[in-house]
Amino acid sequence: MADIKKEDIKQEVFDLYDDYAHNRIDRREFVQKLSLYAVGGLTVSSLMSFLMPDYKNRTQVKADDPRIQAEYITYASPKGAGTMKGLLCMPSDVKEKLAGVIVVHENRGLNPYIEDVARRTALAGFVALAPDALTPLGGYPGNDDEGRALQAKRNREEILEDFIAGYDYLKKHPKCTGRIGVVGFCFGGWVANMMAVRVPDLGAAVPFYGGQPKDEDVPKIKAPLLIHYAELDTRVNEGWPAYESALKAHNKEYTMYMYPKANHGFHNDTTPRYDKESAELAWKRTIDFFNQKLK
Repeated sequence: MADIKKEDIKQEVFDLYDDYAHNRIDRREFVQKLSLYAVGGLTVSSLMSFLMPDYKNRTQVKADDPRIQAEYITYASPKGAGTMKGLLCMPSDVKEKLAGVIVVHENRGLNPYIEDVARRTALAGFVALAPDALTPLGGYPGNDDEGRALQAKRNREEILEDFIAGYDYLKKHPKCTGRIGVVGFCFGGWVANMMAVRVPDLGAAVPFYGGQPKDEDVPKIKAPLLIHYAELDTRVNEGWPAYESALKAHNKEYTMYMYPKANHGFHNDTTPRYDKESAELAWKRTIDFFNQKLK
């Protein structure tokens, strides 16, 4: 296990994990297909261990970091779950109001990686709110497999309403200026795109490898967009040409970056899909974008 390196793993293995992580194949089929690549001393169990997220050892900003203040809050979501829970983070020395950022998780609930991203956002000088779409089902269950199964039980339009309600909560927060952006990853990237469609006064939207809105929704976008894609993420990327055409046709403000040789999920530093150079560059661009558009 310790000897497995990302460079030694075939791209087909990462594609297979992507299928599993997005519920296109179940665990049994994943293990069965993964066995085809268990060669040269590799075992299925070692490959699975290598591919699964390592939340314990990959935290960038710890929960008790003295530079931030963080707490779990609840807020009303009348068009969604009714009541939602989220992690609210801000700099510990905040003296004046700050711009806000909604942080949207993947298709598995508010896991440790996304909580870490919320804390990083706070360290960058924002009030960050990371809601948990699994709130009505008991919250993130402690592992991604169960988290994906739970999130699949929820209607994604209702989840979108939950994050819009989070925007409304943050906009009224006494420590927030009311200028708010959104950043989302994978499923959260779709939410970020759709919040740009649905929230007229959204200040900025940053979808990471997220699904695109329908062409007829694009005219409703008012927020500037910073869009991150991974070159090897052919599944999501196939929707980009139509999205770009619609954005251009309606004179929308957007910038898109395609990160070479990067996989879907390249920002997630808890899995081997992580691409350090691409992730750090994309995050710097994201924070610079929020500083430009929200302050």
